[in-house]
Amino acid sequence: MFGLTEDDFDVNAVIDRVRKPDMGALVTFLGTVRDDGGTEVMELEAYEEVAVRELETIRDEAFARYPIAAVEVIHRVGRLRVGENILLIVVGAGHRKEAFDACEYILERIKESVPIWKKEIGEGGERWVPGESHGGDA
Repeated sequence: MFGLTEDDFDVNAVIDRVRKPDMGALVTFLGTVRDDGGTEVMELEAYEEVAVRELETIRDEAFARYPIAAVEVIHRVGRLRVGENILLIVVGAGHRKEAFDACEYILERIKESVPIWKKEIGEGGERWVPGESHGGDA
């Protein structure tokens, strides 16, 4: 799977799907809902058509910039509780440095340009979480 979903995902299943014999490195980033002092629930909203297109662009940029063999990105939307998965990035490459660099690049680009917004809900009410640049924050 690649893109947005309301459903949780199986991290190990995604890693197994990406794994190939010629890869010496699989780098995984897993973002989860954290309690920022009273957070109970987080609602994630996306401009889905634009978000998916931007995720595909970021994936293509990563392939063009780094010698990598595979990229999977899954970003959840909807109502999530503390501890639930939000974002999974898996990058496969021949060597660790390329995989780490590409994974970091993908994460930072998602935060900069993918239209996904987060609202934290807790005991003290609710608040929109400021994004990095374009309003998205993974």
